[in-house]
This record gives sequence, structure tokens and C-alpha cells, in this order.
Amino acid sequence: MFTISINRHMTVKVVENIKMREKTLTMETLNPQVKAVEYAVRGPIVLKAGEIERGLQQGQKHPFTEVIKANIGDAHAMGQKPITFLRQVVALCSFPELLESPSFPEDAKVRAGRILQGCGGQSLGSYSASQGVDCIRRDIAAYIKQRDKGVPADWDNVYLTTGASDGIVSILKMLVSGQGLSRCGVMIPIPQYPLYSAAIAEMDAVQINYYLDEDHCWALDINELHRAYLAAKEHCHPRVICIINPGNPTGQVQSKKCIEEVLHFAFEENLFVMADEVYQDNVYSTDCQFHSFKKVLYEMGPEYFNTVELASFHSTSKGYSGECGFRGGYMEVLNLDPEVKAQLVKLLSVRLCPPVSGQAAMDVIVNPPLPHEPSYPQFHESTILGALAEKARMTEHILNAVPGIKCNPVQGAMYAFPSIFIPPRAVEEAKALGMPPDMLYCLRLLEDTGICIVPGSGFGQREGTHHFRMTILPSMEKLKVLLEKLRDFHIKFLKKYSSLEELER
Repeated sequence: MFTISINRHMTVKVVENIKMREKTLTMETLNPQVKAVEYAVRGPIVLKAGEIERGLQQGQKHPFTEVIKANIGDAHAMGQKPITFLRQVVALCSFPELLESPSFPEDAKVRAGRILQGCGGQSLGSYSASQGVDCIRRDIAAYIKQRDKGVPADWDNVYLTTGASDGIVSILKMLVSGQGLSRCGVMIPIPQYPLYSAAIAEMDAVQINYYLDEDHCWALDINELHRAYLAAKEHCHPRVICIINPGNPTGQVQSKKCIEEVLHFAFEENLFVMADEVYQDNVYSTDCQFHSFKKVLYEMGPEYFNTVELASFHSTSKGYSGECGFRGGYMEVLNLDPEVKAQLVKLLSVRLCPPVSGQAAMDVIVNPPLPHEPSYPQFHESTILGALAEKARMTEHILNAVPGIKCNPVQGAMYAFPSIFIPPRAVEEAKALGMPPDMLYCLRLLEDTGICIVPGSGFGQREGTHHFRMTILPSMEKLKVLLEKLRDFHIKFLKKYSSLEELER
């Protein structure tokens, strides 16, 4: 539409009246389930850390010279070097002309050649089947059978995924249904990895919290499972229980007896079991051992092994490889109804396939060099897991020497999750600022020291308790500096908001 105006000089001016178009997508029209999603690992503290980091690069002054990101289990970002053999195989798959190069060992070439034979057009750039490359699925099944000391593994039950997260979300999508009292309830541990609460919120399912026992090294208490289940039955239909073992953020390794109790509980209450086992190689305590849910289920007998629906997950991102960026992973799904299994394949086919380079990386993790192969000596020289075990012990020792901090043994995974005393005055200040007390603590720590950790409130915790999660991935030297800075900050924080004498009382 145009408006014509004539001024006193008889000049004609044409003015276009532009109607402002309203945006279709606003906070009012946004899917409410998206607004409900929270993901603390990359939440406000991490965004603030990025802002400070950019400021440092532009010459802004802070009481520190770098931001130390201890918020996420990203091994390579923390300085861990890639595993040579894994990168050799993926490089050969990506650029097959290198198969003629004498610089690459024969065992890497054999694996790369086999993977390429399974790819369309013998190229990593082609789509794979939605479930993944067949030969890689077979290798994973062989790995699972070896890991579980001969327990049968059918490669047709193996699905390659885009990291473990993709598999977890896919299984939850299959399970979530119903309205009102029939609405699907999902039992998750508290503290938990925020993927679970985020996915449950996005799917509008019901989150059922069961609390891990901090006083007993974050053990899973069967009585707590029964309490949570019975309370939830009054307003939803509990259909699935999720377990993270070894634990994230809590770092515990569950005992075989505990796993048996969980599986018996799931059998009795007809629950689908989701076992997040991405840290299965990360066990540091000499008193602990990783037991897969599948192996324990098998040992409980056919009545359990042939009936309990179980999905277990693994990933390239953790363990000794730390290859987060490849987004490789797999899930093994047992005892699905055949018609439901077809529906799972259909659901997975919508995203076509996981990254084939990530599938190749996953293959190397489950099919490493054997003792008779040329790459074996260098591969087994790796000290990554030994170094993590040493850092786990150091972290526990230093944190437990600080007044007002109590840290359980870091038995496995990549994190410490200590409880912290926050004085009442700091709690009141946080309340006035509209944030949880441990978020205030982590924010002040970041502003004073440049250390970025995640408040425990982002993972869930018992009312009245406060925690933070930090990774043990930085180098030994940097981790020691981080812990010493954290110790000094904590004492300063206590002095500001209370007194050490008050704490001791």
C-alpha cells in the first residue's frame, strides 16, 4: 500500500506503508515441551565461560589467564591424544588410496578394507543400512560375547547409533505413550545425566526420580526403587527404568548384587530396562568390577534372560578412546516383540543412518589389535586408563581435605560429584538472585578462578544438599592446579559468607 503526500512546495512524495509481518514462531507459539528441556552440561555457567573466554582473547582483564573447562567429558578437548590405530583405520577408510602406502600397518589396512567392502560403492561416503554396516554389527556382537565370557550375542540385535544418546532417545520414543493415568513413566536415577530429563520433558512423559544413596558411595537401593515406583503408580504408568553404570555424574560402579536386584525388580514389575554402559571401560577402583546388565541377566536364568526387555548402550566418546566428535555408538536390544522390532527399524530409518565414519571408529574399539598383529605393542602401551585412575584418586584426596567438601571415591567414569557446604547467607543471596545455591557457587568460582564446572542442581539432588560435577580429564598438572584453585576459592567463599569456626560447629 502506498500513501501520496503533497507538501507546500508542491512536491509529490510517495510513502510506502509497510505492514510489519508477525513472526510465526515466538516464545508463545513455541512447543512447550521444548521450553521444558534443560541441559545443564551446556547451560548458563558454560555460556558465561564462553563469554569470558572471548573477552580474554580480546584483551579483557580477569584474575586469571585462561578458562579451564571441567564441565564436560570431552577427552580430546582436555588434551588427550588420539589412539593411533583408531585414527589410522578411519583415515584409510576415508582416503582408500592410502591403502597402498607403506606408512600404514597391515592390520589397520585389513580392518579398513573389510569395512570398505561393507560400504556401498566401497566408500565411507555412502549411506549404510539404517541399523549400521553389517560387518561392524557382527564385530560388535563378537565383542559383546567375549566381554560377557561367552554369553550369546546375535548381531541382528545390534544397532549402530549416533553416539549413545541417539540410541537412548530412540528407545524412549518407542516407549512413551498414553495420557492421564496411562501416561508413560520413566524411572531415572538422581543424580542423573541431563539427557534423560531433557528427553523425558521433550516427549511429555513423566519423570520418576529414584535417589542414589550418597552415604553408601551412590549405591542403588532396591527399597528406594519400590518407593519411587509405588508413588508414581498413583499418577502414571511406570514402564521403563534407566540405570547409568558406571555412574554419571556420580562415578560409582554398581555391584553384581545390586544389578541382580534391579533386574528382578524390572521382571516383577514388567519394566523395560535401559542400561547406559558407556563408561564400562572406565573402572578405577581395585574393589570394583564392571558387570554388564546382559551378563547378569543371563546368569539369572532363562526365565529372566528370555523375557526381560533390555537395551544396553555403548559409545566411542568414553573409555580409552575419547572420540566424542565421531558420534559413534551402538545399542543391543534384547527380547523385543518381532513386530515392535520392525517398528524400531522403521523409526531408525527416518534418520537414514548414523555417520559411517563413527561406525568405523566404533568397529576399532570393539575390534582392537590382537597380540600377533603389528599394531599390538603400540596400542597396548596406552596409559590413558591408568592415568585416569591416578587422577581419580588425587581428586578424591584433595577435595576431602577441604573443609565443607565431601567427595565419595571416584570408582569409575570421568567425574567427581562432591557435596559442598553452602552457608545460609549464600543460600539467601542465591534465592534473591533467582538461582540455585550451587549455581551461585559455580558462577562465583568461574568469575574468580576461570574454572568452569556444573552445579549439582542441573543433575538433580536431594532437597537441601548441594553438589558440583567436575571432570577428571585435564592433564595431571592442570588438574592439580584446578583442584588447588578450587580449594582456595572454597575457603574464601566460606569466609565471605560464614566462618570456618561456624562450619566446624
